[in-house]
Amino acid sequence: MLSITGKAAGVSLNKRFDITIAGEINLDLVLDGIPETMPVERELLASSCLVTLGSSAAILAHNCAALGVKVGFASMAARDMFGIKALDYLREQGVDLTEARNSDSGAGSGVTVVVNHGTVRHILSYLGTSAELARHHLDLDYLCSAKHFHLSSLFLLKSLRPDLPELFKAIKARGLTISLDTNDDPDDCWDGLDALLPLVDVLLPNERELLKIAKRNSVDEALAALAGKTKLIVVKRGAKGATVQQGLQRYDIPAVLVTPVDMIGAGDSFNAGFLNGYVRGLPPQDCAEMGNLTGAVSTLKPGGIEAFVDQAFLHASLAKLAPAGRKIS
Repeated sequence: MLSITGKAAGVSLNKRFDITIAGEINLDLVLDGIPETMPVERELLASSCLVTLGSSAAILAHNCAALGVKVGFASMAARDMFGIKALDYLREQGVDLTEARNSDSGAGSGVTVVVNHGTVRHILSYLGTSAELARHHLDLDYLCSAKHFHLSSLFLLKSLRPDLPELFKAIKARGLTISLDTNDDPDDCWDGLDALLPLVDVLLPNERELLKIAKRNSVDEALAALAGKTKLIVVKRGAKGATVQQGLQRYDIPAVLVTPVDMIGAGDSFNAGFLNGYVRGLPPQDCAEMGNLTGAVSTLKPGGIEAFVDQAFLHASLAKLAPAGRKIS
C-alpha cells in the first residue's frame, strides 16, 4: 500500500515530532516570460509573477506538514515583512515554530528571484539571515524531540557548517536518524562532506549534486564511490525517476509522468514524500515511490508549496497519479 498518511506498524509514537528540520527560510519571487538571454540596461517584462514560500528547508517543512507529518522547524528569520510572511506560510500548515528565532542583527530576510525559461531557469538569491544561523541558535533537546532530523542547503548555512559534524554526532547519540540534502554549492567547491557522510542515514541529492559530491562523471561511478561512505543514497533524477542505493543493492524507481507547470520545489517535495514514508519505517523503494509521486504533484502548480496548500487538490492529485494497483490511505 502506498500510504501518504497514517502510522506504520512498529514505529515509536512517544516523540513530540516525526521530523525536526534546521535550515534557511526565505520567500521566492517567481517570474515567467523573460527571455533566457537577458540583456543589461533593458526593461524586461515578465508575463506573470508569483510571491510564495521559498528555500529548501522551509518548503520541505511545509509540504511534510501538508502530508500529515509532525514537523518542528528551527531557523533564523528577520523581523521584516518577508520574514513574517514566510513564517505565516509554515504556521498556517501546522509547522511548529518554537525554535524559529528572530534575528536582531539588522540583516534582512533572504529572498530568491527565480526567472523561468521553460525547462531552465536563472536563480538569484540573497541569503540574509540564513547565513547567520549558528550552532548556538539551535536547541539540541528540541532537535532531538523527533524520530528523525533533516538538514537542507548545507552550503548556504555558512555560520553553522563548521559545527555540523559535532551537531550530527550529538543528534545520533540521542538515537535519531539523519537525512541531508546539500542542494547546490554556489562556490562550486563541494568540500566538508567527508566528515558528515558517515553520520548521514539518507543522502538526498539530485543527479548533478551526486556527481559533484562524488567528483565523478556518471551516476554509476558516483554511487559506487559513495556506497561505502553513507548508508542510503536516494538520487532525484527528474523524468528518469529516482535511483536508490543501499549498500550494494540498487533500485531504479520509475517517474510519475505529468506535464509540469513549474519545477520549483520538486526536489524538496520529493524529499517530503520520501521522508513521510521513511519515518514510518517503510522500505526505501516505497519511500522513493512516494517521493516521485509528491514531487510530480508539486509541479502541477507554480512555486514550491502551492500544490500542497489546497488539501483537496493535493489528495485528489495523489490519488489520480498513484501507480496502478497502489492505494492512497
